Amino acid sequence: MAFAFVAAAAAVLVFPVPRASATRVRTALPIASDIDGGPVRLAAWVPQLRPRAEPLGLAAAWDLLAACLRAGMPVPDALGAIAGTVPTAAAEALRRTGELIALGAAPDEAWRPALGCAATAPLARAARRTARSGSALAGAAADLAARARAELAESAQERAHRAGVLITVPLGLCFLPAFLLLGVVPVVIGLATRLTVTS
Repeated sequence: MAFAFVAAAAAVLVFPVPRASATRVRTALPIASDIDGGPVRLAAWVPQLRPRAEPLGLAAAWDLLAACLRAGMPVPDALGAIAGTVPTAAAEALRRTGELIALGAAPDEAWRPALGCAATAPLARAARRTARSGSALAGAAADLAARARAELAESAQERAHRAGVLITVPLGLCFLPAFLLLGVVPVVIGLATRLTVTS
């Protein structure tokens, strides 16, 4: 039992933190005071987590946009309302697009900032096609939200299947040698001893 705890602790200490979710930052931690009263510092590696984007954040933003437009809110106001719920680059693109629409820019020109941002490009393409009606844009936003949720569910399903396959690798690495040592080797040794005795 103690060996399992030691092995688990060693695994936690040995395996690196994934780069996508955390970075290691060198910091100095005060651990004691020296004679003069100044702190003695020890350099340590401390994981510092980056804030992750909410995976369903864009889908929720597109649903909010669809609800605002279906309620009769003008497109520039609806874009301003959802700008606080999306990542920074997308928020700036949506705010700029809303300002251009409010100033009366042509749809192709107004949606150009949103088209330049990867997060808002699908909405911008749909909006350029449906520039005449806010209700058509509401339908396109709802479709984008449904598509984003479906893609997220599909990727989660793929990761779950991949994890199921990867879990069997350690099991195979443990049981295959045990099977060979306990099942095959005694039979081979028994046959070899019978053949050498009879010869």
